[in-house]
Amino acid sequence: MNSENTGSPNLSADGIASAVRRAAPRGLPPVEKWNPPFCGDLDMRIARDGTWYYLGTPIGRKPLVKLFSSIIKKEGDDYFLVTPVEKIGITVEDAPFVAVDFTVQGDGQDANITFTTQVGDQATAGADHMIRIVRDPETGEPSPYVNIRRNLDALIDRKSFYRLVDIGVAHPVEGEDWFGIWSGGVFFPFIPVAELS
Repeated sequence: MNSENTGSPNLSADGIASAVRRAAPRGLPPVEKWNPPFCGDLDMRIARDGTWYYLGTPIGRKPLVKLFSSIIKKEGDDYFLVTPVEKIGITVEDAPFVAVDFTVQGDGQDANITFTTQVGDQATAGADHMIRIVRDPETGEPSPYVNIRRNLDALIDRKSFYRLVDIGVAHPVEGEDWFGIWSGGVFFPFIPVAELS
């Protein structure tokens, strides 16, 4: 991202928050319908553990973090906070959300697994909220993600991933047995059974 642009009067955490409260006082703002001009980058960062930083300091006000998380937009590999009149670049170290817990209803192929993020968003894994596993090419270490909304993912935290592994099953995928989980009528493969030790 480019260096911070301070030419806009609202290019600050408080200015963005005020603009969003005016534009969408209730519920998730319709970010996908907003296409304002790019106004520069803000010194705001979401760390891999889901902590939000502004000017190098953690943002301690949870309602403010939740508000900012409602206006994230991803274009290509870049992330922005978007209001009806401004698009501001931010840094996201991994994913904009972290799935910190989940609940399970049903079992086997009828299971529905609903994830909760660090900001309280919920999504039930299935065709509209896919789970994907990215494995480190050198170590093979898995990084699991679940789609929360639009093209925004949550990194599934370690304790939750271990719990998913506990309820995993083997299922054939394209002629090969895979270990994974069912949710929303979809099987999500984690690793080939042959690679399990």
